[in-house]
Amino acid sequence: MRKSIIHVALAAAVLSAGARELCGQDVATTPNDQEPQLIAVLKSDAPQKEKVDACRKLALVGTENAVPALAALLGDEKLSHMARYALEPIPSPAVDDALRDAMGNLKGRPLIGAIASIGVRRDAKAVPLLVKMLQDADSVVVRTTARALGKIGTPEAGEALKQALAKTPDASRLAVADACLGCAEALLDQGQRAEAATLYNCVGNTKLPKHFRVAAMRGAILAKESD
Repeated sequence: MRKSIIHVALAAAVLSAGARELCGQDVATTPNDQEPQLIAVLKSDAPQKEKVDACRKLALVGTENAVPALAALLGDEKLSHMARYALEPIPSPAVDDALRDAMGNLKGRPLIGAIASIGVRRDAKAVPLLVKMLQDADSVVVRTTARALGKIGTPEAGEALKQALAKTPDASRLAVADACLGCAEALLDQGQRAEAATLYNCVGNTKLPKHFRVAAMRGAILAKESD
């Protein structure tokens, strides 16, 4: 009898602890509770590690409210990567606005990172800004920009890449060609066969390694399905 009482007591204790733990998890993962505190950390003089941790958590719970504080870190050499890590998953056009606005004030790695994030988010509104970046003196900027345009995958992005392929120096030409193929594939997926075929043919008619031409030929055949 005594053993039964002990077992019941232990079971009740375990259930109670589990309930408290679950409640704690619910509170811990509620964005409305965490977000203001995390934003406050970013705005404070907290050590770098605390701000990194705040960015990591905001990637999970961040909303449009966190965008200004994160955007303010885009020019920070040590924190720009984590700021973008937190910004990219936030489903708000405010993120795209912030990344486009930041491009004019960034240089070096922060600029390259912002361009990459624009590509990840497939921000079609950024295409005019990215077109200018294709002429940048920094080959890394050019290659990153080309990849971003390839991911955006609109006719405007494809036209910019087509024009760049003929003008880009050898150091970046392969990256531009690869972006052309990626953009053409995106256009094909969207049912824009004529635009995709134009890009594939552009790559196929450019002096490039054989595997690029083979990929372009295959894409062109798929784009002209009726033939």
